[in-house]
Amino acid sequence: MPHDPAEKKRAITRLRRIRGQADALEKAIAAGTSCGDVLQQLAAMRGGINGLMATVLEGHVRETFGHADCGAACDDPSHLHAQIDEVAQLMRSYLK
Repeated sequence: MPHDPAEKKRAITRLRRIRGQADALEKAIAAGTSCGDVLQQLAAMRGGINGLMATVLEGHVRETFGHADCGAACDDPSHLHAQIDEVAQLMRSYLK
């Protein structure tokens, strides 16, 4: 979970946007909106959810490994941070 107040606010804002998209989707389906428009809204919601998942997952990885002690295996702590950045980027690209 995001612990930084700014990150928490961004996560809540994203959740509210997703909730708004879900409400709009419900109304669109009830109104008999075309399948293409419904699919477009679903894709937008999926993108929002995947973005939120990536943010929370990245925070978890940073929290878990960012405080890890490298010990003798890592003379340069920035090396660990570079590895975390690499994993975070891979997660984001996978979740797009």
